Amino acid sequence: SWLPIILPTGDHARPLMTRSLSASAQALLKRLGSASGPRLCGVVDPALPKAGPIAQVLDSNRQDATAAIDRAEAQLAGWRTRTAAERATVLYKWYDLIMSNQEDLAQLMTIESGKALAEARKEVAYGAGFVRFYAEEARRVNGEILQAPAADRRLLVLKQPIGVIAAITPWNFPNAMITRKVAPALAAGCTAVVKPAEATPLSALALQALLLEAGAPEGVLNVVTCTKENSRDVGAVFCEDHRVRLVSFTGSTAVGKILLSQCAPTVKRLGLELGGNAPFVVFGDADLDVATRALVASKVRNAGQACVSTNRVLVHESIVEEFGQRVVKALASEKVGHGLDEGVTMGPLINAAGFDKFAAHVDNCLANGGRLLCGGRDDATTAALRAAGSESEGAGFAAPTVIDGVKPGMQCWGEETFGPLVAITSFRTDEEALALANDADVGLAAYFCTQDMRRAWRFAEALETGMVGVNEGIISTEVAPFGGVKESGLGREGHRLGIEEYLEHKYVCMGNL
Repeated sequence: SWLPIILPTGDHARPLMTRSLSASAQALLKRLGSASGPRLCGVVDPALPKAGPIAQVLDSNRQDATAAIDRAEAQLAGWRTRTAAERATVLYKWYDLIMSNQEDLAQLMTIESGKALAEARKEVAYGAGFVRFYAEEARRVNGEILQAPAADRRLLVLKQPIGVIAAITPWNFPNAMITRKVAPALAAGCTAVVKPAEATPLSALALQALLLEAGAPEGVLNVVTCTKENSRDVGAVFCEDHRVRLVSFTGSTAVGKILLSQCAPTVKRLGLELGGNAPFVVFGDADLDVATRALVASKVRNAGQACVSTNRVLVHESIVEEFGQRVVKALASEKVGHGLDEGVTMGPLINAAGFDKFAAHVDNCLANGGRLLCGGRDDATTAALRAAGSESEGAGFAAPTVIDGVKPGMQCWGEETFGPLVAITSFRTDEEALALANDADVGLAAYFCTQDMRRAWRFAEALETGMVGVNEGIISTEVAPFGGVKESGLGREGHRLGIEEYLEHKYVCMGNL
């Protein structure tokens, strides 16, 4: 089968996990086909890192990446000349298939990414929303007729698909980050090659299989799986091949800068959704119930492993003590464990390195005067989950942690923690809050809570970020433009602007009429 997934067999066969997947979810895994060959890599459940692979996928190399581009190029002419309505029909069917398989896709996502099942279900629905939205937008890609400077001329602007596009997607949202890029590309008439994160290829392969079921020709979407060792080579092929006209990447700012330089020789268009360092500002007049709910929602989503997750919490000095206690109380209801276990709201961090970074940030805060209000690296419950000899030995289980007394210059101030650390500092004036909030080289998302609408307008406009949540901690939606400023990236995803990224504007002048 050309769908490159293989389940462990023979001496290496084992139950997928101690907590069994549903029969239909296991059937979905098997439905993806089997492959053989010397270049395979295992997919590991982050909650059970010592248990061995739950599946194996092809470890693609430069030649495989080039072959994927060959397939995408071969399908480009046929796909781009389909009517917008025909492409939309395929996308609508894809949406229906994703939603009818929501539970199975969510279970696959949980065992490869670690996130809690309830959260995985939400991501599948969120990701499907982009497919439906761009099925609708496909028929709204309209050109323009301009007022000509002479009576015998007609001036037109045509919008045409940019061509083959390449997407490189992260592990923290393995479903939605693919649909957010691929759905507008397909709607515009482009074909695509996708390299999912090494840790989470199963969601990508499942989406590819469902797109074929929806009626897309083989080769319109091509998933290229590989190990971390081959990831750089595969990405380089995407950047170097002149047939790829756009590269869309979600991930770290450091890798984004590498891709930017690699795409320069072929002058590719780039969509970069890079790192964030989101401030969450709580003004003295804020409704503290609203602020607490918004902060917790922003912080614990995917255990804090989101580019728009709150990273620095700025609280007015008059309420900082009370607010800190409210957050501690709210976080007490979070249950950390395996994402498929009943009642679990937060799974592990993606791997041991993720936990080490979280722990380093906690240690740095405490060593420099921070005060631990709850959690910490040595929290008894999560330490037991990680302990030697336990079923989940070595997993990155981290407790929701609150530290106040945080100051600029601490590690968590300048770096994304990508973990469940609530790092609180205080401020006195609006001007100080704004200066602290904008004290970053990146500018993806920011949040603040106030009941003063004059302040809300002023502060939202002055924040140096691409997105702002006012009295709200979850702001992502397919109908709004997602993206950042400064070193947080280039371009926008979602909204009607998302499909414009995949279109070229051609000016046509017809004279002597």
